[in-house]
Formats: sequence, C-alpha cells, structure tokens
Amino acid sequence: MDDRFVKQETAIPGPKSLAILERRKQYVPRGISNNCHSFVKRAQGAVVEDVDGNFYIDFAGAIGTINVGHSHPKVVEAIQEQASQFIHTGFNVMMYESYIDLAERLCMLAPGDFAKKAAFFNSGAEAVENAVKIARKYTKRQGIISFTRGFHGRTLMTMTMTSKVKPYKFGFGPFAPEVYKAPYPYVYRRPEGMSEQQYSDMIIEQFEQFLLAEAAPETIAAVVMEPVQGEGGFIVPDIAFVKRVREICTQYGILFVADEIQTGFARTGKYFAIDHFGVVPDLMTISKSMGAGVPISGVIGRAEIMDAAEAGEIGGTYAGSPLGCKAALAVLDIIESEKLNERGEMLGTRVIEKMKQLSFRYDCIGDIRGLGTMCAMEIVKDKQTKTPDKEGVARLVKAAGERGLLLLSAGLYGNVVRLLMPITITDEQLEEGFQILEEAFSVVYDKNVTILAGR
Repeated sequence: MDDRFVKQETAIPGPKSLAILERRKQYVPRGISNNCHSFVKRAQGAVVEDVDGNFYIDFAGAIGTINVGHSHPKVVEAIQEQASQFIHTGFNVMMYESYIDLAERLCMLAPGDFAKKAAFFNSGAEAVENAVKIARKYTKRQGIISFTRGFHGRTLMTMTMTSKVKPYKFGFGPFAPEVYKAPYPYVYRRPEGMSEQQYSDMIIEQFEQFLLAEAAPETIAAVVMEPVQGEGGFIVPDIAFVKRVREICTQYGILFVADEIQTGFARTGKYFAIDHFGVVPDLMTISKSMGAGVPISGVIGRAEIMDAAEAGEIGGTYAGSPLGCKAALAVLDIIESEKLNERGEMLGTRVIEKMKQLSFRYDCIGDIRGLGTMCAMEIVKDKQTKTPDKEGVARLVKAAGERGLLLLSAGLYGNVVRLLMPITITDEQLEEGFQILEEAFSVVYDKNVTILAGR
C-alpha cells in the first residue's frame, strides 16, 4: 500500500495546468511571477492537490500565510458563518463587533505593559504604509529608517523602504523621499577572522555612525525593523543589536516599529518574533498568517500614538473586512488550542536538525539559520569564498517542484532556500517533504544525475 502524501498522476505541470497556463499567458501580465506552473484544485493542512490530480507537500506556506495550514476547519467554519450573515458593510459605514473583538485580543497579546490600540487594513504593505503615516503624524517628523536587505512591500513607500533592487524596484522610480537604509547584521557574511562578538560591536557602531553621517536622529519619525528578515534571507539579528537600536530610538524620541508581517503568529515559536529579543516596539505591523489566507493586516501600538491620526485619516473601503476579522479570530483560537507556539519551537528544532543532516552530504550548504520554524539554508558555490549559487537554488526549487514539493527561494543574492511549511504539518509529511528535498539536492548537486520530471 502506498502511504505517501505526494502522488503524481502526470508530469508536473500536467495537461490541464498547461492548458490554463496558456490562458494565463494571454490575459495576465508577466510582471506577476509564478513559482509553480501548476494550478491548485484544493488544499488541506500541508498538502495541495492540483487540477491534474497531482499531490504536493507544501514547504512554502503561501509565502508564510498559512501557519495554521490550508483550509483549517475552524477557519473555514468562521468564514462560512460570517458570509451567511453579511460579507461587507465597510467598517466606516456600519461597524461590526468582530473588528472590536480582534483588536482587543491582539492588544492583549502584543508586547508592552501599556494601553494599546489596533487598526486593520488589507495587506502587509498597507500596514507598513499606515504605520509610517501614524509615526509621522505623532512625531511631526518625516524621516524613516529601514535596513539593508529588508522587505516591506511593493507600494511606493514600502518599495522605497525595501532593499532589493531587482525585481522590486528596478525601473519603478522615483521613490519616496526621506527614507534611509541602515546596516543590519549578517553574521554568516561577516569579515573573515572577525568573531561574532566583534562583528556585533561593529554593526552597532555602524548604526550609531549612520545617525551622524546619513540621517539626523532629530528628523527621524520611525525605525522599521523586521525582527527576522524574510525576503532578505531569513537573517536573524543578535539580541544586542536589536536592543541597542531600541535604546537609540528611545533616546531620540524615534518610534521603533517591528514589522511582524512574515514573522508573526507562531512562526518563530512565539506570537511575535520581537518577543525573542527582550524589547517592546512602539508600533507593530501584522498580516500574512493573521488571516490564514484571507486578506487582512493591522497596526498595533501604544494608544496615544495610534490616536495621533484624526478621523478619516487612516482606513479604507475593505480595511479589516468582516471575513478577515473572523478568520483572524479563528487563527488565534487555533494557535492557543493546538499549542502552535510550542509546536513551532519544536518543529523548528527538527527542521534545523534535518538541514544539518543534509549539510553533512552537500558542501553547497554554506549556512543554516532560523528562529522557530522560520528556517533557511544558504547555498554557495564554495564554502571558503561563500560565492552565492543563485542558479543552483533555482534548479533546486524546480527539481523539488517536479517531485511534488513546493519550495521558495529568498535572499539578496537569490541563493537561500527558505522553509515556511504550515506549523500544523504532520511528522510524516515533514519526513516525506525532506526526502523529496534530498532527492532534489541529489539531482542538482550529485554528479552524473540527470534532472527528470516526476519521482
């Protein structure tokens, strides 16, 4: 009896997917990229089925959007119940209690022993945009500091704050003014011969010098930091750096904004990744797994800061939709009832161990890092020079997809394999997923092996 989760009825992509793909080419612009060329039919937990009857294990998690898994029954039930009552009124036209329920629960969960308020929007980029608006309104300053390799979105402001030029910024200028990019730790690529402590001290000094040379702190409204860089390559900063940035913000009256859009909701083993660093942000942006696939985002922060904007100055037609609020409330219930923070921490330990086992065989794995179940491998051509192997990672992602494993790359150099499987993934699914990943490594990096579609 075949007890595998991955089953292949056709080559990937199959004939039905290929037919739809032709229509996609005709009617959808190429600027919207697609990692996998198959089309989904249904998904449950950590398993996805395409229109050709092929089954995949999901290590991509809709770019970190489904920490509680695809189509969790409690989320589906919440959405269906809400849709049967009303779908939308516009919170600024006629309010609904689920918005208040969600704001209350998130304010209680967010770090900080002070009064907090929350506002809801549609997407992660919108959350960051509104955090910037609120920070500028409150401080009456204009400057915004983000960090090298950071990613905050694709709108004008968030694209400006984002560090990676291609594909996110190239040809889309001019950009928003008064945005500065500060150095962010990258321990793996520290100067040769420098200890981690020396490197940490150097980066902190560089940040302090940055405020002398590039951006006067008295003009800065907010510093926006991902507690773990997502698109930048799952880079985890050291605690000393984060604490020093927080101290400097406090010293100069700068708001510290934690961008938790990819790191939140049990992904790192806590509700919010910033809790690992022993600092409390003034504002926090959230989205992605907040709604288990239903578009919703938010800004949570100190009540007096959140109240800086006057009526009508923040919001939007669909901001904090009833469907999104109900889905998010269900997500919070699931995290609590299924102990997903604990599961995320334990699962991350297992994932790191499995990546280490792969590294014993493949010298191309230059670094393994992560926090909770936000884990990654950096792939290089040579461990001594640390030359990024972007092409190898592209082939690896392709080989994995052809064998039924959904995988994502990341990083400034495009040479990082990031793992964002649902935290609800079963042990058996995790094991099979890593078996497929090892097959993909063998195909790409073992000599005399030819890439074949299918397993």
